[in-house]
Amino acid sequence: GVMLLASKSLTRFVNNHPTVVVLCLSFLLMIGLSLIAEGFGFHIPKGYLYAAIGFSILIELFNQIARRNFLKSQSNRPMRERTAEAIQRLMGGKRQSQNEDEPAGDVLPAGETFAEEERHMITGVLTLASRTLRSVMTPRTEISWVDCEKSPAEIRSQLLDTPHSLFPICRHSLDDVIGVVRAKDLLVALENGENIVAFAEKTPPIVVPETMDVINLLAVLRKAKGRLVVVSNEFGVIQGLVTPLDVLEAIAGEFPDEDETPDVIADGESWIAKGGTDLHLLQQILDVNTLVSTDDDFASLAGLLLSKSGQMPVAGEVIEMASLRFEILDLSEYRIERVRITRLKSENDWEQEQ
Repeated sequence: GVMLLASKSLTRFVNNHPTVVVLCLSFLLMIGLSLIAEGFGFHIPKGYLYAAIGFSILIELFNQIARRNFLKSQSNRPMRERTAEAIQRLMGGKRQSQNEDEPAGDVLPAGETFAEEERHMITGVLTLASRTLRSVMTPRTEISWVDCEKSPAEIRSQLLDTPHSLFPICRHSLDDVIGVVRAKDLLVALENGENIVAFAEKTPPIVVPETMDVINLLAVLRKAKGRLVVVSNEFGVIQGLVTPLDVLEAIAGEFPDEDETPDVIADGESWIAKGGTDLHLLQQILDVNTLVSTDDDFASLAGLLLSKSGQMPVAGEVIEMASLRFEILDLSEYRIERVRITRLKSENDWEQEQ
């Protein structure tokens, strides 16, 4: 009668805790072997069995507590984030090296579903929701803007010397933005002798706070119809600007302009990276996952090194973290310009070389 009454509860418990089944089968096997041994005349002290059973129950108790805490912490995380991590784990296997006698081409190794570029793009899409505007925007120091107080000849020369197609029109300072105009339209307005301020006021800037996430920014970019979006902080100071190309680069990698160089350049067994390199991009290039954390308030390589150092580093200073070595190459006033990145050799690497 007790067994009949408890059967439903026991069945539910076993279904929710499959590891208990293995534990019970182990106990049955242990007791069965003990009975068989005694049947052949070999006596096994019961203290050995009880000690093994008690220790196993204690370990299973800890296992159930750890599993419960893990499920509790997972339930507090968004489903989108958990799904993205699961897909990234499925794609995260190292590509198997091809044999020398295998033909080169786009043939993937056995068991490899995605090529390297495809994995980078899918990872960029999955992590887009967790990225901040600071990680995708063009920073303030790299913005090309037009001062409406300059002469028409100076403005025309600036437009012709810069490959950008959109320019913020400002008065004396970047923080005083009047409007955002296309370079070709502004050149036509200059030829017609129009007032630059009046012309720029026809297309006022679209300003968003730096706390906005990239997913919500997509709706703003659609309404902007190809124009750039200005990013401002809580004090009204311009921090940067974002274009649809910046969001595309966050997914597919860099598309440098004519006057730009790639943020990361391979140099033998090391890499030369700019201080403003996005950490998500750097992780993909270096094939690591220890540089970006959701709790950090920085988005660039320079911010990571400053946070790690705790002070402004000097040229030649070396900072090591995880399996990487960062050497400061160039500084410009209070900004890190270039950094050499080298992988630290593990014991297995030294043994292979020897």
